[in-house]
Amino acid sequence: MAKKKSESESKAPKLKKAKAPKKSKSDKKSKAPKKSKSDKKSKKNSKPKTNSKSRNHEQDLVSRMLHAEVIAPELPRLKKKEYEAKLGELQVELVKLQEWIKATGQKVVVIFEGRDAAGKGGTITRITQRLNPRVCRVAALATPTEREKTQWYFQRYVAHLPAAGEMVLFDRSWYNRAGVERVMGFCTEEEYQEFLRSCPLFERMLRRSGIILLKYWFSVSHEEQERRFQRRIHDRIRRWKLSPMDLQSRARWVEYSIAKDMMFSHTDIKQAPWYVVQADQKRRARLNCISHLLGQIPYEDIGPTPIKLPKRKITKGYVRPPMTDQNFVPDVFNGDGD
Repeated sequence: MAKKKSESESKAPKLKKAKAPKKSKSDKKSKAPKKSKSDKKSKKNSKPKTNSKSRNHEQDLVSRMLHAEVIAPELPRLKKKEYEAKLGELQVELVKLQEWIKATGQKVVVIFEGRDAAGKGGTITRITQRLNPRVCRVAALATPTEREKTQWYFQRYVAHLPAAGEMVLFDRSWYNRAGVERVMGFCTEEEYQEFLRSCPLFERMLRRSGIILLKYWFSVSHEEQERRFQRRIHDRIRRWKLSPMDLQSRARWVEYSIAKDMMFSHTDIKQAPWYVVQADQKRRARLNCISHLLGQIPYEDIGPTPIKLPKRKITKGYVRPPMTDQNFVPDVFNGDGD
């Protein structure tokens, strides 16, 4: 059977392969035209165009970094009355938080970092405005001394950590090493890399010890920062806020952006994540930050214990010294309308 099949197969007509059409003499002659010298020159001249494109791309990246600080769309500004009413409500809740921290022996650390003139100090002031300074205090450390420079980097910050029943607000913190020290060259590359390695470990240690740790980054656009700097330059009351480092931060805006991105990539950990506050509008930023802070801590309204004011005891036989024996502050503001 196999043989028969092969025979039948051999009898089947074979299909002829279609031959490609032969090229005519005219086709052979019509070869691709040779590039003239002028074409070669024009190609050389066109090379810089790619460079200009790359330059434009770099400029685009820089401009994106300049504007990347504020992502949220512009919202209408809060009116003063509305702002003050909401701030008052939040400050009542802060008092409740304070009483809960004191009664339960909690330890709270809140870190405020961000761009210069982003509104960190103003937010801290509104938080502490109605609170007991013995319960809620601010840690704003100056430049390290020569002795402190020889210590373990976190050592001078550890001294300011809270005891039971306290809350500490760090106006700038150990993140100086990842920001200003990195950009301005105040630390070595080895010290910087060591910080990025050890900081997450240090913060996990704080969390395991029972400390509630919150970290806020105040973000502001470069246009708004410039407006605030200009105001500080021309306002005598605010002039002290403008330091030489602030001026450098304007000149090195992109370097600070890169440093911040690197810092976030290493220290935005599950146990202590970063929270970004859009701060182009100061009033809105303050309310948002305080509201978020209250939402992150599971405090309870313990309520004030009832207080009964005792009656003043009248002591017999006590004679006060004459008023002329005391020094009084002169009453300068005693005019009409004061």
